[in-house]
Amino acid sequence: MRDLAEKWSVAPDWQAANITTSDLAVRVVPGLSQMLVSGSLDAWAKTSGMHGDGVGAFGAAQGDRYAARLARDRLLIMSNTPLVIATGWHAEGFAVTEISAGLQVFEVEGAALDAFIARGTTLDPRQPSPSAALAFAGISAIVYCHESKLRIHVDRGLAAYLWMWMEQAAGHIAAGN
Repeated sequence: MRDLAEKWSVAPDWQAANITTSDLAVRVVPGLSQMLVSGSLDAWAKTSGMHGDGVGAFGAAQGDRYAARLARDRLLIMSNTPLVIATGWHAEGFAVTEISAGLQVFEVEGAALDAFIARGTTLDPRQPSPSAALAFAGISAIVYCHESKLRIHVDRGLAAYLWMWMEQAAGHIAAGN
């Protein structure tokens, strides 16, 4: 029987994974709590005490707890500490789903960040869009800035592919290609 696993990229050791060139650094963001909120974002804001807006693509998020806007009625909430709100449907009109294990988060910074973004998407990072959900490096991703660093969330199953893409992109940028 054929070994179908040979078709898939081997995932690096995420604990030690780093890409570093003279103008670019990429690392994994460990331990970020991530929750998907769907439904009435006004009701979510009242219940959680957080803003119901969220940043869009290339928007700037700050602090230990923040949100990225994915659609008119959907947010991805991130926190450095676990959120103390129940998952499931809330009678106020929204649902909360824990998805920390489903998304891998990468952080990119450096002088070549604009060149890196230009390789990943056709969107202009100087013109943030309302939604942080976009196609990046040929796959669906959630992309925004957090404290001047680019953050990219992807489905964990696509993380090894994106890591390989980022290694190649960083190498081409460092070589001036």
